[in-house]
Amino acid sequence: KNYYGGNWASFSFSGLLSWIKEKQQKTEVNDECEDWRKLILENEEVISLNNSDKTIEHVEDFCFDNQDSAEDVEEAGALSKLPPFATSGTEGAAQELEKETIPMENTLPEKAVSSDPASAAEGSETEITSECGSAHNAASGESASPVGKAEAAPSENPAQEPKKITYSQIVREGRRFNIDLVSKLLYSRGLLIDLLIKSNVSRYAEFKNATRVLAFREGKVEQVPCSRADVFNSKQLTMVEKRLLMKFLTFCLEYEQHPEEYQDYESRTFAEFLGTRKLTPSLQHFILHSIAMVSEADCSTLDGIQATRKFLQCLGRYGNTPFLFPLYGQGEIPQCFCRMCAVFGGIYCLRHSVQCLVVDKESGRCKAVLDHFGQRISANYFVVEDSFLSESTCKNVCYRQISRAVLITDQSILKTDSEQQVSILRMPPVERGQPAVCIIELCSSTMTCMKDTYLVHLTCPSTKTAREDLEPVVQKLFNLNTETEKETENEEVGKPRVLWAVYFNMRDSSGIDRSSYDRLPANVYVCSGPDSALGNDCAVRQAETVFQEMFPTEEFCPPPPNPEDTVYDEEEPASEESGLNNATEAKPESSPEEGGSEGAAAVEPEQ
Repeated sequence: KNYYGGNWASFSFSGLLSWIKEKQQKTEVNDECEDWRKLILENEEVISLNNSDKTIEHVEDFCFDNQDSAEDVEEAGALSKLPPFATSGTEGAAQELEKETIPMENTLPEKAVSSDPASAAEGSETEITSECGSAHNAASGESASPVGKAEAAPSENPAQEPKKITYSQIVREGRRFNIDLVSKLLYSRGLLIDLLIKSNVSRYAEFKNATRVLAFREGKVEQVPCSRADVFNSKQLTMVEKRLLMKFLTFCLEYEQHPEEYQDYESRTFAEFLGTRKLTPSLQHFILHSIAMVSEADCSTLDGIQATRKFLQCLGRYGNTPFLFPLYGQGEIPQCFCRMCAVFGGIYCLRHSVQCLVVDKESGRCKAVLDHFGQRISANYFVVEDSFLSESTCKNVCYRQISRAVLITDQSILKTDSEQQVSILRMPPVERGQPAVCIIELCSSTMTCMKDTYLVHLTCPSTKTAREDLEPVVQKLFNLNTETEKETENEEVGKPRVLWAVYFNMRDSSGIDRSSYDRLPANVYVCSGPDSALGNDCAVRQAETVFQEMFPTEEFCPPPPNPEDTVYDEEEPASEESGLNNATEAKPESSPEEGGSEGAAAVEPEQ
């Protein structure tokens, strides 16, 4: 591949169009070394690998504006987003361009004060948050302000007509888009946030707090109160409902101390359990779809209570919702780990395919790989993403699928005074037997779309093609009429207009047992692509499991050494121009004087 992250990647708009074209044409990669099999010795055998990605299917894209007007339009800006291994000169030019075009914002708040029942361990929050805070604030001596204040946009009348955005504008401003192939949020107390802080990889990324949790009920979208203050300030709930909700949420936080209240319902669904708690239908809907975010049909009582507690425990750490989103998209996360890997000598090769695994016949262990140049690369352990394995190796594997859609719209699904909202909505099944759909709406301050547009991600487990699964939900929430078509139905008036959309199915290879793969050597480890869950816990657990199997006595992702503690030989005194020293000290917003060396540039994030 010529981009980082595989199916975890993010693309500019033009990059995504190229990716769509590649998937629709199903381009095969030609071998540059056609005689690579001649390089295999007599005591060796091979396990062939795929040279094309077969994890993406049913790709369909639609433009709801005049595409002819964009035929001669070029994407603005000559510099594209650079990989982590750029030289200091080109990176400096890229940063200078970004300063002129895209404003940077503060990241995690220094301390989010919350009076909700989920807030815990307040004394330690300042230390935890400061570790994950903005490097810009640390370098400049400024304290990060709460997300709600730092990112407040000028007040605007919700009834005001949205600005007309054309397809040619989207193409021209294509570099302002960072469109994720997989849509996820980070739980503020999830495994990934803990890992980012522990390993100090968090300094290479910035985050924005998700500002709203939404619900779809009785044909309209409404905001769900999350914290205690939100609950008691809510005009949607009666005073009795507020007390009932707070009582139930408090029980979920302490459910282990009161087993008698739920043990009789452990064999029943969470939805049935909620019906016994004297909760009104609207409260049951909020808890089931917007707080626990579980299936109404098959989620057990205990799983539902635990999901509710997880939501509550994540409240108040960085804001009034449990979720964070990385600026510039989810594709930043794998690149952040690449930067840390580069500091310690790791190499990430783009446009460098692998033909096969070379296996020793006597020991049965994999000893090397052959790349497309015929070069043999030896190692003791091999980690292979599932999509690289051939059909013969995966003949006994049964894959699930994920249905995905990405929309560019002209306004939010729930308009408020502030345009800068990051929202999550879990849409209940449109029909019986259909899965619920997770919708994440991103504003321009997440650095994932241009001003006056929103980027909307829809995700659900597949039952059909992505378009068949997700289009009914899109039709309920959005206006799919083109600019030339008249809105004949009243219900279309006021809905956000879709400017462009793409649907595709993605393979979900999570949860597959190793024994399902045929003839896999013991020292070859398989990792999956993205799963359909909202968080990243599955990927973190899998990475740690593989690491511990290879290196059982080593710590997983330990904190890097402090540059001040580095001991140098007398013959080679520490120098401020040392690549490793500067690479370890590098901050995302370091000044030219601090980050001007080539070593520092190797770990600077792309702007």
